[in-house]
Amino acid sequence: MHLTVLGCRSGMPADGQASSGYLVETASARLLLDCGPGVATALSAVTEPTALDGVVISHLHTDHCYDLLPIGKSLLSATLEFPGGPAARCAELRRVPLFVPAGARALFKRWASLFPVVTMPLLDEAFERAFDVREYEPGDRFDLGDATIGLHELRHVLPNCGIRVETPTATLAYTGDTGMTDAAVKLAADADLLLAEATLSAPDRTAHGHLSGGDAGRIASRAGARALALTHFACIDAPWLAHLRSDAASAYDGPIRLVAAGERFAVGDPQTRCDGS
Repeated sequence: MHLTVLGCRSGMPADGQASSGYLVETASARLLLDCGPGVATALSAVTEPTALDGVVISHLHTDHCYDLLPIGKSLLSATLEFPGGPAARCAELRRVPLFVPAGARALFKRWASLFPVVTMPLLDEAFERAFDVREYEPGDRFDLGDATIGLHELRHVLPNCGIRVETPTATLAYTGDTGMTDAAVKLAADADLLLAEATLSAPDRTAHGHLSGGDAGRIASRAGARALALTHFACIDAPWLAHLRSDAASAYDGPIRLVAAGERFAVGDPQTRCDGS
C-alpha cells in the first residue's frame, strides 16, 4: 500500500498547498480519501481522475470535500469533444463510487445547481453521472478491490467518520477531523500507519473537535499503531511543526513523520520513509 499526500492543510489552501486529500494505492485499487480545495489540481499531477476506483469522504466540511465538484466535472469532460478544441478522448463514462455521510446527496444536488453550464448540460450532472453516490452510516464496511474500508464515528462538530483501509499486506487508519475519543483508538488498533490530524498546539477545550500533536501520539500509543503521520496543519512554520512532533513524541515512542504535500511513501515501511517512486 502506498500513500500520496495531495494536501495536508487545515481550512483553506495556503502556502501553495491544498487542503485535505490523500491518494491510497493498493495492489488493485486507487482510493481518494477526502477532497478539499486544491486537491483536484494535485490529483491531476499524479493520475487521471478516471483512474480512481473510489472516493471516501470523512465529513462535509469544505476543507474535506470542496473539490468533489471539479473532479466530477473532470470525469464528465473526458467524454466530451469541445468545439475547436482537442479531439475527444472518447472515454467511456464509468461512475466512480463516492462514499459520503448520510444526507450528502441532497447537498450535492443544490451545490451542482449553482454553476450551470447551459450549453453542455452534461457537466451539471457530476453527482448523477460521474459519481455513484453511496451514503454511509457509522460502522459500515465495504470492499474496493483488495481493500476493505471501515467507517468509525469519531468526535467532531459535524458528523465525521475515521476511515480504516485494510488490505492483506497493510492497514491505514485516517482520522479525518476529531477530538480525543476512545473510538479513535479502535480506528487505529494495530494499524501499520495512523494518519492523524494535528491541528492544534494544545488539547482542544471546545466542542469543535480537533487533535493536538500530543493527542495524536496518545491515540497511536494506546492503539498500538506501528507508525504515526501527522497532518491537517494550521501552519507549516518550522517551530510550529517541531512542536507538533515533539508533543506527539512525548506520548508515542514509535516512528513519527510530518507529512508534506506531494510526497509518496509506503504504508508498512518500518520508518515510513519516502520511497522515492
